[in-house]
Amino acid sequence: MAYKLHLWTMLRCASAATLLAVSACGGGGASDPVAAAVPTADTTAAAQAADAAAAEAQAIRQRDDRVRLGQQIFTDPDLSEPRGTACVACHQPNQGFAGNHGSRIGVAQGSQPGALGLRNAMTNSYVGLIPAFSFETVNGETEAVGGLFWDGRANTMAEQALGPLLNPLEMNNPSRRAVVDKIAASRYAPLFRQQFGEGIFNNTDAAFTQIGVAIEAFERATLQPFSSKFDAMVRGAVAFTPAEARGMALFQDPARANCAGCHLMNPTSGKPEDSLFSEFTYYATGIPRNNAIPRNANPAFFDLGLCGPERTAPSLPATVTAGVTLENFCGKFRMPTLRNVAERPAWMHNGFFSGNLAEVVRFYSTRNSNPQRWYGPSGVPNDLPAQYRGNIETTKAPFNRAPTAGPLLTEPEVNDLVAFLRTLSDGLRAP
Repeated sequence: MAYKLHLWTMLRCASAATLLAVSACGGGGASDPVAAAVPTADTTAAAQAADAAAAEAQAIRQRDDRVRLGQQIFTDPDLSEPRGTACVACHQPNQGFAGNHGSRIGVAQGSQPGALGLRNAMTNSYVGLIPAFSFETVNGETEAVGGLFWDGRANTMAEQALGPLLNPLEMNNPSRRAVVDKIAASRYAPLFRQQFGEGIFNNTDAAFTQIGVAIEAFERATLQPFSSKFDAMVRGAVAFTPAEARGMALFQDPARANCAGCHLMNPTSGKPEDSLFSEFTYYATGIPRNNAIPRNANPAFFDLGLCGPERTAPSLPATVTAGVTLENFCGKFRMPTLRNVAERPAWMHNGFFSGNLAEVVRFYSTRNSNPQRWYGPSGVPNDLPAQYRGNIETTKAPFNRAPTAGPLLTEPEVNDLVAFLRTLSDGLRAP
């Protein structure tokens, strides 16, 4: 898998040009021994500029090498137990940097046959824009914000990258040392030592930590390119089709789909970076239970997101809104970005929806008006214990729609919304 690191290439070229320009600067002539012996202000400035340019070039080479190292780790199939499963297996470029390692039940397949996880693999595109986990209280309302994974249990990309390596249902390594030994025996071990020190493999914890640091460098440099049709439209380079334009209007309409009420965007700013398509907060939206998940065979088992079982329960700060307890967050999961959403093979934390993005839109359109379609004859949300069903979102549009009002969207409108969501896929090719 090849990634074109255009940013680093441009920086290297710019630094080389700086060095050439500096080397052409002169002081006194060769026939002037006094001028040659006594530095002038110009020659001192030139020397300082040359030193700065050399330091910049070295820093760029260091970053470039670290990105290359992170890519090699990310794509190395020898880092699982048994060998054969790389990080990229669950984060494939042609599947929106998601993919579940080929699993068709909506959650990730691990390195061992029959090892199936609890959750859908999140995209790792644009993860560099997610803040660390915290609770924030604004206007009397406390919300959980940020963090990596569906439950926010990792605060940094480097920390998140290390989790799958030791998870028995993912890459299944028995220990940190086992992973470090595999890195030490790899073809890129010299580059790892170059980056982190000749003796790095002698310190298990330090070496393991730096694995995450290298992967983070790769993800930051290559997985947030802002290269979609939407981004080109924001820059004024292309125009949307009528269906895409109608879909974006629905997406933004606070009285209709209101997707932009949570999946934040600013298409008129001229800067794609202003449209991250998430506020990175946590919601319980009443996603139906995925009965194909092995752990869900136990009717008493529930994935409660922020309340576990994949994380320890977070502590609420002293600034929390009066009366709010941790139980108010049970069943809530972090909202992912919608960038590259149309490329993913499955959606939502439990992968209930697979293969058809329009079905996700239909769920939002009809959850209130036709709950039997999603939950069975009772029409009662079936993937939360009764005591936490009150955490399901019912105040923001479209979740506040009266059951008697009927579907929010017509079928042509569903298709328009999907057309717009497809403009969020990176890799637009120039006509």
